[in-house]
Amino acid sequence: MASEGKNALEIPRSAPSLVKEKIGELLLKHTSLTKEQLQEALDIQSREPGLLGDILMRKNYIHPHDIIKVAALQVGIPFLHEVKVDEIDSQLVRDLPINYAKMHEVIPLMDTNFQTVVAMSDPFRPHVIGDLSSIFKKEIRVVCMTPLKIQDAINRVYERANRNLVENLDQEFEENLDLDGPIDILDASADEAPVIRFVNSIIFRAVKERASDIHIEPYERDTVYRFRVNGVMQEVFRQPKKTHAAVSSRIKVMAKLDIAEKRLPQDGRIKIKIAGKDIDIRLSTTPVQHGERIVMRVLEKNNTILQLDQLGFEGKTLRDLEELSQRKHGVLYVTGPTGHGKTTTLFAILNRINNPDKMIITVEDPVEYEIQGISQIQVNSKINLTFGTALRSILRQNPDVVMVGETRDQETAEMAINASLTGHFVLSTLHTNDASSASTRLIDMGVQPFLISSSLVGVLAQRLIRVLCSECKRLLKLNDFHRNLLGAETTIPQDAIFFEPVGCVKCNESGYSGRTNVAEMLLITDEIRSLILKQADASSIKKMAVKQGMVTLRTHALSKVFRGITSIDEMVRAINDDEKQGE
Repeated sequence: MASEGKNALEIPRSAPSLVKEKIGELLLKHTSLTKEQLQEALDIQSREPGLLGDILMRKNYIHPHDIIKVAALQVGIPFLHEVKVDEIDSQLVRDLPINYAKMHEVIPLMDTNFQTVVAMSDPFRPHVIGDLSSIFKKEIRVVCMTPLKIQDAINRVYERANRNLVENLDQEFEENLDLDGPIDILDASADEAPVIRFVNSIIFRAVKERASDIHIEPYERDTVYRFRVNGVMQEVFRQPKKTHAAVSSRIKVMAKLDIAEKRLPQDGRIKIKIAGKDIDIRLSTTPVQHGERIVMRVLEKNNTILQLDQLGFEGKTLRDLEELSQRKHGVLYVTGPTGHGKTTTLFAILNRINNPDKMIITVEDPVEYEIQGISQIQVNSKINLTFGTALRSILRQNPDVVMVGETRDQETAEMAINASLTGHFVLSTLHTNDASSASTRLIDMGVQPFLISSSLVGVLAQRLIRVLCSECKRLLKLNDFHRNLLGAETTIPQDAIFFEPVGCVKCNESGYSGRTNVAEMLLITDEIRSLILKQADASSIKKMAVKQGMVTLRTHALSKVFRGITSIDEMVRAINDDEKQGE
């Protein structure tokens, strides 16, 4: 056939009509059907009335598309065996939704002044051809291809189109920096630019207000947009529910996700620039009752690693942490809830010990900070590159210091401990409420107590609490209610000064600006090591640590309240009541 081997830019003219040839002869010529199989089907047709094609498909001698293929050849529609997908202009699919293209198995191949050439798996659907004529505003010329070839072309062309959109995003942001807030996209025409400006304005506003997360939550009648600022959620605005699909699709395009998949969770990443600043956004979508819930973690990539004292560590805790960071071997865990700066603290420690005479390797998910002189590995579960497998590999690289982004399971915990026992200093994070619970958490994972006691050198527990805005904070006169919040057992220093939040333009009326660390440092002494071997509970370990001079989370938070750094209400909000235990 003249159509074989032609690419997208060399579409053959209509083939000569083959209407005189019978369907059986065409199937023999253009499919894998054999003469014996055809004769068997003809014999069945002579006994049982029915279409020859139906009989052949029932016997699994041909596929449904084989019938379409020969029918197209009969009426002169060219059949393409191959197409050079890279030569298809990605601009052609700009107005054709990907879900429509996949559902009807159609892909535009080339465009002229008067007609658009379109490949279809089934060219005998006039309603689809009518739709395409309305979309492209031109005469539609149809060629035939197999469904597999068309689906492959759809995936590759739309991926290229999405990538081109993302590459042009920086310029769009620079053009829309003067937007103070979201525009009303209900007034927009079919053009997608208003949706782009709307999404850009959301991200720009989040960066401007120093939000760490953007939450887009669809409900029955409207979509709620919320920011997490200084660890606290706040509603920003609402939009009618009908706008959600366009916004969701736009954000997925930016992250190079499948916009047609709305039934399964997806994760992605968006890299953009705003006013010269590199912004890294981690995207998560989850299907909920009324649509897809979207969460975007906003990270400003300034590659500036703060020092430990700049993060809020001070006094004995800071001295203990700096001393531990010089260890040659052992495991140091940083614990606390998600979003409370554990990774930032680990990198502050690594930055402090990062010298040419030390070989440092990290395993992270994802890589949030990039430091010159440190080898960093990105976890990838799709290829089984987990924390455990990566850690097993890097120990053969002979590192001095190893940082494991998170200890999630027994395998990772035991490998980290074994690495420390063979002369490596290991840093990692653990999800516990306080430092004293770390050993019991590891035992619950299945790690033997003697391994924990022999390798663990310290556990740092931390929280992030909001700092009062220096422009609007107001002196507070203590009353009985406040004293009750502080606790009857709390000794208030004579020079203590208390402030309360007010709210101003600088702090977006919240009364707080920025966050600082409160922490407790559990050193593994001989007495603590003995308690771990006995599998003592967290309360017993905490009492012993306090007796030996550990500054607890609550004590550190109170010291910052007494100095007017934060408020009583914020201390109560951030520090659990059960953390009074052991003091």
